[in-house]
Amino acid sequence: MKNLVIVESPAKSKTIGKYLGPDYTVVSSKGHIRDLAIKGKEGLGVDIEDHFRPTYEISKDKTDIVADLRKEAKKADYVYLATDPDREGEAISWHLSQVLDLPEDAEDRVTFHEITKNAVRDAFQQPRAIDMNLVHSQETRRILDRIIGFKLSKLLKTKIKSKSAGRVQSVALKLIVEREREIQAFKPQEYWTIDAVFTKDGKDFKASLARVDGKKAEIHSQQEAEAVYNRCNGLFNVTAIKAGTRSRSQPLPFITSTLQQEASQKLGFAAKRTMSIAQRLYEGIDVGNGQEGLITYMRTDSTRLSNVYIQAARGVIEQEYGKQYLGYYHAKNDANAQDAHEAIRPTSVANTPEKLKPYLSQEQYKLYKMIYSRAMASLMAKAEFDTMALTLSRDGCDFTASGSRLKFDGFLKVYGAYDTRKEDEILPALSEGEEMLPKDLKSNQHFTEPPARYTEAKLIKAMEEEGIGRPSTYAMIIDTIQARGYVTLERASEKTRTRVFRPTDQGVLTCEKLDEFFSGIINVKYTAQMESELDEIAEGRSQEEETLQAFWNKFNPLLQKAYEGMEKIQPEKVGEKCPVCGGELVYRTSRYGKFISCENFPKCSYKRAINADKEKPEPIGRQCPDCGGELVKRKNRYGSYFIGCANYPKCHYMENLEGQRIYAKADRQAAKKTEKKTAVKKTAAKKTTAKKTAAKKTTAARKSRTVKKEDAE
Repeated sequence: MKNLVIVESPAKSKTIGKYLGPDYTVVSSKGHIRDLAIKGKEGLGVDIEDHFRPTYEISKDKTDIVADLRKEAKKADYVYLATDPDREGEAISWHLSQVLDLPEDAEDRVTFHEITKNAVRDAFQQPRAIDMNLVHSQETRRILDRIIGFKLSKLLKTKIKSKSAGRVQSVALKLIVEREREIQAFKPQEYWTIDAVFTKDGKDFKASLARVDGKKAEIHSQQEAEAVYNRCNGLFNVTAIKAGTRSRSQPLPFITSTLQQEASQKLGFAAKRTMSIAQRLYEGIDVGNGQEGLITYMRTDSTRLSNVYIQAARGVIEQEYGKQYLGYYHAKNDANAQDAHEAIRPTSVANTPEKLKPYLSQEQYKLYKMIYSRAMASLMAKAEFDTMALTLSRDGCDFTASGSRLKFDGFLKVYGAYDTRKEDEILPALSEGEEMLPKDLKSNQHFTEPPARYTEAKLIKAMEEEGIGRPSTYAMIIDTIQARGYVTLERASEKTRTRVFRPTDQGVLTCEKLDEFFSGIINVKYTAQMESELDEIAEGRSQEEETLQAFWNKFNPLLQKAYEGMEKIQPEKVGEKCPVCGGELVYRTSRYGKFISCENFPKCSYKRAINADKEKPEPIGRQCPDCGGELVKRKNRYGSYFIGCANYPKCHYMENLEGQRIYAKADRQAAKKTEKKTAVKKTAAKKTTAKKTAAKKTTAARKSRTVKKEDAE
């Protein structure tokens, strides 16, 4: 019996094929095979008047793949659809069944949340029919995105030259723009603090003013600060000592959003990069005995762990660290969590990061180690701390100091490397009534600061908390708003490598116009509500057409009003004529910033960069050690300085301000290629030498046998 199995990814097909054996042929659809058509009325691929009937067409780049799948399906006795275990995967399976003319009631859908031998084989023992509720939910999402994307994008392109709008991407942009508005409108408020340093038994500790005359210390001017400061000169009494204990709970295992946030903060990975690496770990990597899936499915919003994994992990924890390190596991899901999958965890506790390190790239190893450590930590005991709080008083001014000491590391035993909190602040032994004279006493002026701009991790957290989109879409959303030129991701300051989102002028304009005409739809509340309605469709508690009709009844009047009322903005003129066609030159904006272009684009493609004033390279009085040219001090695109050769790009010599040489990425890659080629040549030479040696030995042996035979005769 010949069985055909269709998955989404070529990498996954290799791994699964190894587990199923010769009776199964595993092939890949390479993702979606068809999508809504871009023909028909308004190019929507959706007939709104005919109950939102969709029209699908095979994607141009998938025609050959579909032809091959049809051939394989005809030869097979049975076809299994083993696409990803989520709504999108369910929809892909349905599209495959439609294109391959599979029976509608066939139980040919196979799902598994980890690509391991047992999980895959168990899944094929219990195939099911395609879940049409999940398909309808995904189809509704796609139709909504198509209507909003096409109709709003067309409006914005016509009126304000913005490239696109979207149900979720525009709300993400709105968060960034509103944060920028808060920052611009922020008015700093002056305040003062007073800190003292005390010494006991050779150990310094710091205490800060907390209360003045029994009230919370609030000092708003230098005059107030001086008055309080003068009261604090002299001996203090220890008026209160409070000892206690405190515990810190173990973290929950990763879901998609928390993995993206933690990888951004701790590993410096962009969300898109994180998901790409996780996808590879899920689909399978050769770890010495063939392809093997190393983590469970990485698109999930559930913190649930399987009982099988919990038992295995608890066994390892008890054996490696002792019974006292075992904790009590509990899943904690948000109200909107689908809970269809487990949390992200290693497929086997036996696959320790160090064991797999030789088979993984550096990035794969870093991410896998963090996932492994987090899953184990979620099953371990709490961390325990001894705490102490002191109050030192003088003339109605109370200063407080606190300290803690790690008593039991608990989950920090395995997750401590990713924990950035400083807990060990140990205070010396003191007694109530003891008198102490400050070693140092300072009053400091401060100003309140505006809210921080969003980093990638903080934006993902905000979208998750507000219920905007799904965790699996966050990376794509962030990528889209950058590609459209609505935001930039740049360093917060020269002193840090932290990168934050800033809206561009076009991003702000787009947000303003959407606020003006579509505030009832492009907002956090409505977008989150729509996600809930999509969940209801997936659960069979709501109908696709009803949801789409309710949306259309609200959206269409706003669209008509926007076409009538939104002013068309003309590009700003440069005041020069185009040297190619004689038309007016205008300023335009792309994701890389402003540039000059002909007003007759696309008929005339003339464009040029704006000649912005750039900081000129500064000679430093040294010669380049590579070419002898002059070395100069330059500023890179991130605003940092470095030393480089004036003969760039002919000479790539660079060094940092400390004099350490820097190698450009292109040079490092070229060096790696050269090393690889050299290694290949050496290997080939060794093989050739070995073959020649073997041939000589064979020839000599034959001659020897011939001589012996002749002597015998």
